[in-house]
Amino acid sequence: TDCAVSIDKSRRILSDLTGGKLNISKGMVNKLCKELASKTEGDRRKVFADLLSAPVMHTDCTNARVNGKSAYVFVCSTPEEEKTLYFAREKKGHEGVKGTVVQDYQGILVHDHESTFYHYGTKHQECLAHVQRYLKNSMENEPSLAWNKEMHSLLQRMIHYRNEHADEVSLDLEVVTDFESEYHAILEKAREEYEYEPPSEYYRDGYNLYRRMREKETEHLLFLHDLRVPTTNNTAERCLRDIKRKQTFVMAFRSFESLEHLCQSKSVLLEVRKNNPNVYDAVVNIFNT
Repeated sequence: TDCAVSIDKSRRILSDLTGGKLNISKGMVNKLCKELASKTEGDRRKVFADLLSAPVMHTDCTNARVNGKSAYVFVCSTPEEEKTLYFAREKKGHEGVKGTVVQDYQGILVHDHESTFYHYGTKHQECLAHVQRYLKNSMENEPSLAWNKEMHSLLQRMIHYRNEHADEVSLDLEVVTDFESEYHAILEKAREEYEYEPPSEYYRDGYNLYRRMREKETEHLLFLHDLRVPTTNNTAERCLRDIKRKQTFVMAFRSFESLEHLCQSKSVLLEVRKNNPNVYDAVVNIFNT
């Protein structure tokens, strides 16, 4: 559960370490994961409450496979992964959000441009790492335009300035106002460029990005007004990277319950690893309670 290792490899390692004396079945391994999830339900409820009260929370979603069918894993995490929960879901969108921390969250959500998340929380910050990648993509596919290059440079300067003053209470209002004015000017240039040279039917991503940055200006620049807000959603993406690696080795889960138990157990193991120097002893204590 904790590492990107298949059940078969886990069984083989245990067998090799014990000279072939310990050969547990796949069902036994699954049962252990299920039992760990069951014994730590109270711990997960506490983390759930902590996440609900956090002023800023990261969220994201990735694909999973269950018996050849699509499933999804949602993650909710505070900055620097202080508190994290995974949720297995059979659907995306609002159905997937149900029962997660996001559903009743009233703080600031940091995420990519997934429109579903905009219906939750009170304020939002778009992941600027995604935006910068989209701008680079636009620069490669629309080399004759200038707005994408200028916006990429502006975002770099804004993020650099924000990081330099991360320990302060707030940023200089005059500097922030200048940044916002430049942001508006670049978007106006984008409008003019696309009017003169409309996007092709084969590549509209640059134009769609321009529209999104215009319509969601507040959500792209919130980090300049609230220093609690990070500029990227890297925290959630790091958490999901573990799930993706696990999926690579597992290939497909036999049942949705197996994916659910993995998410529940992994949520607890992240907490265990932070608070205990010896993960094995901590897990043994959980099973013995």
